[in-house]
Amino acid sequence: MPDRFLLKTTDLWNRRQILKLGLAGMGITGTALALQQLAKQNATSAQVKIPPLPSHPATSNAGINPMQVLRDFDYGTVKRENGRTVREFRITATNSTVQLNSAVTFNTWNFNNRVPGPTLRVTEGDRVRVVFLNQGGHSHSMHFHGIHHADMDGIRPIRNGAATIYEFDAEPFGVHLYHCHVEPVTRHIGKGLYGMFIIDPPKARPPADEMVLVMAGYDVNEDRRNEFYAFNGIPDYYMMHPIPIYQHQKVRLYVLNMIEWDAAATFHLHANMFGVYPTGRTLTPREDTDVITMGTTERHILEFSYRYPGKYMFHPHQDYIAEAGCMGAFEVIPPT
Repeated sequence: MPDRFLLKTTDLWNRRQILKLGLAGMGITGTALALQQLAKQNATSAQVKIPPLPSHPATSNAGINPMQVLRDFDYGTVKRENGRTVREFRITATNSTVQLNSAVTFNTWNFNNRVPGPTLRVTEGDRVRVVFLNQGGHSHSMHFHGIHHADMDGIRPIRNGAATIYEFDAEPFGVHLYHCHVEPVTRHIGKGLYGMFIIDPPKARPPADEMVLVMAGYDVNEDRRNEFYAFNGIPDYYMMHPIPIYQHQKVRLYVLNMIEWDAAATFHLHANMFGVYPTGRTLTPREDTDVITMGTTERHILEFSYRYPGKYMFHPHQDYIAEAGCMGAFEVIPPT
């Protein structure tokens, strides 16, 4: 990328210092808004039962635990400015090692020390402010999908040790993503610099057990082919540790395909059908199916509930992808 895209570190940090001052002044208004949001989230969660989660150790020295990644939504720090809701996020690019199997480790480039990066979640119309600090050893950036001004498009490389602020309005509602856009982009994404960005509609969707599944691949020998694949960062994790869900309760999956080097992958659910909300841009399902094809960065909302208890697999129907780690299972539990 041309050097003209590089921002001066001093300018960037001046903006960050200004932001710090703003945070210091958040005061009672911001606190009250945060409490209102917490009460709203608690009211919704009270209508949805989450089965007790098995306690598993983190599976990398970075502390990545796919069972926690499933339902870990980051709503940011909420404040009120000029009559508008502002959600602020702090994202740091860094490096850490992931254990892909008993013999293979992989040095990831990532956001906030995890792969995928945190699932950022806002409501349509919110003001989104992302404070980005690059401590990853290379130039990186954050490019958000959605609608925003050109100067917030995240294609300018941010040098190692520098910081910047991305700020834009959250639109349109749907399932989006963010990723590093520094060339070669495939390498930066393949190393782990991506995450999901959910913009909820102004009127919340009906209650459901909501989860995030991000499909991705690992090219460990840099031959432009993936040797490993995974849901939420760790190959085969959900086969070894099935996801518990309750019988008859609606599950809402936010599914994103971040697999590089393969043109497309499918998502297939065993012994069931799911409703498809393409790119999360509809409030009613467009079709019912048990397999859907997704190109790279394509994403959807899938909804279903299970009629019968038991274990049910999910995986891409490209079997070589599934058998190389992109495979998992739900364990359906009778309601208590």
